[in-house]
Amino acid sequence: VPKSVADVEAEANSKAAMASMAHPGGQGMGPVMVLNAKTQRETGRRAQLANISAARAVSDIIRTTLGPRSMLKMLLDPMGGVVITNDGNCILREVDVSQPTAKSMIELSRAQDEEVGDGTTSVIILAGEMLILAEPFVRNNLHPTVIVQGYNRALQEALAILEQQSLRVDVRDTDLMTKLVQSSIGTKFSSRWNDKMVEMALQAVLTVSRTSGTGPTLAADAEAGGGGTYHYPANPYTQRTEVDIKRYAKVEKIPGGEISDCKVLKGLMFNKDVTHSKMRRRIEKPRILLLDSPLEYKKGESQTNVEITNTDDWNTMLKMEEEYVENMCMEIIAFKPDIVVTEKGVSDLAQHYFAKAGITAFRRLRKTDNNRMARATGATIVSRTDEIQESDMGTRCGLFEMRKIGEEWFAFFEECEDPKACTILLRGGSKDVLNEIERNLQDAMQVVRNVVYEPKLLPGGGATEMAVSIGLRRAGMKVEGVQQGPYVAVGEAMEVIPRTLAQNCGVSVIRTVTELRAKHAAHYDEKPGTPCNVGVDGTTGAITDMETLGIWEPFSVKRQTVVTSIESACMILRIDDVVSGSRKQG
Repeated sequence: VPKSVADVEAEANSKAAMASMAHPGGQGMGPVMVLNAKTQRETGRRAQLANISAARAVSDIIRTTLGPRSMLKMLLDPMGGVVITNDGNCILREVDVSQPTAKSMIELSRAQDEEVGDGTTSVIILAGEMLILAEPFVRNNLHPTVIVQGYNRALQEALAILEQQSLRVDVRDTDLMTKLVQSSIGTKFSSRWNDKMVEMALQAVLTVSRTSGTGPTLAADAEAGGGGTYHYPANPYTQRTEVDIKRYAKVEKIPGGEISDCKVLKGLMFNKDVTHSKMRRRIEKPRILLLDSPLEYKKGESQTNVEITNTDDWNTMLKMEEEYVENMCMEIIAFKPDIVVTEKGVSDLAQHYFAKAGITAFRRLRKTDNNRMARATGATIVSRTDEIQESDMGTRCGLFEMRKIGEEWFAFFEECEDPKACTILLRGGSKDVLNEIERNLQDAMQVVRNVVYEPKLLPGGGATEMAVSIGLRRAGMKVEGVQQGPYVAVGEAMEVIPRTLAQNCGVSVIRTVTELRAKHAAHYDEKPGTPCNVGVDGTTGAITDMETLGIWEPFSVKRQTVVTSIESACMILRIDDVVSGSRKQG
């Protein structure tokens, strides 16, 4: 066959290229190493599939800790300590993980815990499921950005469905609030003492909540029979209600006693004894003075040397020191306080003057405790004794008493009028029990706080997730093009919550989920746009109306869970290159 000129040229070129590769001196060189030889690199689909399997592994760790029939996990830390818990965040915090994707999944539960305090298990399970359902698309060569676009469209629709499902509440409706907290604590270890815990969480949060700034104001409506409607400001960051649980609701754990002895004090307590044995140990309606200056002779800031040539000067110096302390004490005694509390030291001489004047003194109190004292008793913390005014006295405390619990003495300040700080006293058999109860109580208090901030609820027991699932499936029919697959997949992923609840109860998962799906679909067709509250009863596994069962969850927790899980799944899907290698030493 006669060859054309072009063919002959192409052949010659390819031969020349081969020859140059064969000889290192030619144009072609060996493979170029850009990355360090020790570096491991996964790219493209392989990296995505590895990330998805890592996410699946993390969500499998804590899948059994969802719902009231949840299991506990026992974790050993490197120091040999033992943690027994079913709190999603706590488990993942203790697990040592090397895979980078798994690490970012664990960060999710931490973010969820810091933001809303509950739903740490759900967020990981949901995010894991979103990624598992993205796997077939990745295998079928669908581009990750297309999947991500589908997921994001589904997220907007899901948030709209959550709004439809939500129910407005009045924070002062104790019945509904109790049910709400119970659904949070019911899945925890302390569910045996449910009523006690719920009451404590409600009491503590409503004690420390205070209004400030311009925020949602509660206007009573005469027509609504004394109920109220919330008027929201345009900017949610200037919200009026401030609930600082961390700073003003202190948890004191004292081993021993019964769990039923736990209580929220209407006031506070701290682990300190009086400084002088002759001081009074019980005072009714005390006047309290809070200081953060020392009641002893001032020492020089840096090293001070004093040369004394005359013996009289030595006595004069001692006398000056004594007079200085006496002066301070007299300034305090002039205001007739019953209790003086300082963050610094109290010298022996000052103790003597106070004991003579019938004043009880405490020294070296923590700054945080002093701030709580100020909030509870209405006192102002004074920095200098010569600046004390009558208005700085705290008079809102009803009873001060020293009590001995176990081997330690505790100072109790109780029966305060409208205290804005409190102490939660926890008693229990062992340290592990106390730690777990504290974690559960923390979750419960966060739940109440969320509702105080945003008084909207959603039905629990997987009802909300199933409603979102059905809504997304129906809306997915109208989505065109390749995005339809990922869009509907988000709806399918939502079913993981009712499915896991049914699984942990030990009932037939397929039958339960199918029945629940059918009920929600029927409701969607009959009354579109109205909330459907049918979900799985986490204890028996039966399908029940959550309204009659009284299982509600805060709107903010659910919204955060859905948003976080979808956004993190999108982020992990867009990773197409994982480079890991040893860093340079030096």
